[in-house]
Amino acid sequence: MVRGGRGGRISGVALPILALHAVNEFNRLDRKPLVTAGLLAANTLVYTRPGLLDSVLPSLEEVWFNPHIILKYMDLKRFFLSPFYHMGESHLFYNMTSLLWKGIQLETSMGRVEFASMVFAVLVMSQGITLILAKSLLFIDYERAYYSEYSAGFSGILFAMKVILNSQNSSTYVHGMIVPARYAAWIELILIQMFVPGVSFLGHLGGILAGISYLWLKRTFSGSDPLTVIIRSLAGFLSQPLSYMQNLIPFRRRQISGRGTTGRARTLRSGSGAWRCRTCTFENSSWLGRCEMCGSTRNGNGLQSRGSNRSPDLSLEELRRRRIERFGG
Repeated sequence: MVRGGRGGRISGVALPILALHAVNEFNRLDRKPLVTAGLLAANTLVYTRPGLLDSVLPSLEEVWFNPHIILKYMDLKRFFLSPFYHMGESHLFYNMTSLLWKGIQLETSMGRVEFASMVFAVLVMSQGITLILAKSLLFIDYERAYYSEYSAGFSGILFAMKVILNSQNSSTYVHGMIVPARYAAWIELILIQMFVPGVSFLGHLGGILAGISYLWLKRTFSGSDPLTVIIRSLAGFLSQPLSYMQNLIPFRRRQISGRGTTGRARTLRSGSGAWRCRTCTFENSSWLGRCEMCGSTRNGNGLQSRGSNRSPDLSLEELRRRRIERFGG
């Protein structure tokens, strides 16, 4: 999260570079991380506000994360939407690059449904913990007015994701240094606070505590969390119409003259005793020792052409002639 101020509009090449980097990462993966892609798209669209979205989306001033306003007016819009707003192109680029790296790894290991559930859970927990911390500091008369501070950005969730991701490793890198994985998020919190001006300390701290809380809840309560169960049930319900339509329109293989099928070369058709001629790919009954289409013979090793001195590759015209001779056109 970043405090105060207001970011400018797109002015450089950071977003095109981000787009190229994301496309390159997604293309090299067999299983596409769709939830991560959706989060990247959502954050980017909220920042760029193209076309009609500019008139539909609330402005940054309407969604600033401000503990005082949220608690006083129960402004849930600020609570849920502020992570998706960024104050400048560099702010968005840094957060989305981090999301791309962490999201791909976590979504690949956890699966889409559990990853989506985790993102929502840590969003709620990080925002809630930040509210509690800001309110608590009022009781100790802390001189910094965290309670009235304005902030926005996805970094609180990213810190939670960092904690969850590092729980799978013993060590990791933080700005080029190898550190124990369990302390990586805390070290980065301190370094960012020291060298990056205008960041929200409570927002990042809330993200770390949210990640720790999520891991504790996962260890304490085995099995899928309720949100994951709901998402999986919804996905299963939506997939039923597609499965029903597929059953209504079964795939039928193309036939020639009502006998056998042609297609890719394979010796046996699953579930039947047919054999496929290697010369013309026609499938014949297991009772036949010679191909009905081209006359090639079958031996114990599989399929073989009729004569050893004959080329197994017949021309299309020759196959047509033999077909006419055997089936009468």
